Amino acid sequence: MKIQQILQKCLTDWKNISQIDFCLLDSDNHIFLSTCDKKLPAESKLEEFRQSSALCVSNTSCCLYKIMENHSISYILIVWGKAESTATIGELAVCQVQSLLAAYAEKSDKNTFMQNLLLGSYSDVDAFNCAKKLHIATSVQRAVFLVETKQTKDENALATIRNIFSARTRDFITAIDDTGIIIIRELQSTETYEDLESIAYMLVDMLNTEAMTSAWVAYSNLAEDISRLPDAYKEAHTALEVGKIFYADKNVFGYNQLGIGRLIYQLPVPICEMFIDEIFKEETLDSIDEETLITIRTFFENNLNLSETSRQLYVHRNTLVYRFEKLQRKFGLDIRAFEDALTFKLAMMVVDYIKYSKNHPS
Repeated sequence: MKIQQILQKCLTDWKNISQIDFCLLDSDNHIFLSTCDKKLPAESKLEEFRQSSALCVSNTSCCLYKIMENHSISYILIVWGKAESTATIGELAVCQVQSLLAAYAEKSDKNTFMQNLLLGSYSDVDAFNCAKKLHIATSVQRAVFLVETKQTKDENALATIRNIFSARTRDFITAIDDTGIIIIRELQSTETYEDLESIAYMLVDMLNTEAMTSAWVAYSNLAEDISRLPDAYKEAHTALEVGKIFYADKNVFGYNQLGIGRLIYQLPVPICEMFIDEIFKEETLDSIDEETLITIRTFFENNLNLSETSRQLYVHRNTLVYRFEKLQRKFGLDIRAFEDALTFKLAMMVVDYIKYSKNHPS
């Protein structure tokens, strides 16, 4: 909730309790928030109050208070009323507003610190020093989750995630750009990678049911202290990209579970293109029809088991053998043999990586 909404709720609650009206003026003496449409004091009176050393002045109809932040005037609070209790109510309101502004500023400072930390803007020493000033624990285990919705700039997703973690005051939910939501989760000493995977699946399910949006969720390795968080953010980002390239049928990607996709992702594209030219020569995977591709993927998922593949696809075993022999004549690879199957699987993954790299130049 934004500070303006928080303050407006406070002013409304105070009016309901005290039956008097409140108004906050900004630095230009314009109404920032109000519970009424009463006429404001003259501009000259407001400016005279700003220039004076007094923190409060009153007349027959209202009291004026200065709201201070860092020794400067942020707002002027006007409290309308003639009763003796008006001054006391006004002083309590000033204390509450200043406390809320200070808390919001600290929260904003922490958020900015975490964003800059993830981007690698601090040395280790500076990171530890800034964290201590902001009362952020420096030597606890954390993990970084990166959530990317399949609909860009999904405000419902952010609201849902904030609601999920609302009781966890030591977690940070932030964003560096419009492409994803970052969750920096403080972990208990007993939590493991299995727990991180469970949290990721929970996020996918909650976003699907509560925000009605589909999402990918990637998570990093464990970061032992605050100086490791930039690396953890890079790990989560890598896991998200690798997962979307090579494991398109999944929604959750752990950096510790990327398999061979991690290796291919780190290869230069020209090397990958040389490998494809060597394997397929004049042919391309694009020449394979969709039905055959489904057959190949199902065959791989069933560990090269012809009978199980035949059962799942409702296709006769001899039909599968015919398709594979046709594939062998085209590419020179018999995917019923382990070595050729491995080569073909790698080639499919490399082709996916090349296509992704060309569509997403760095």
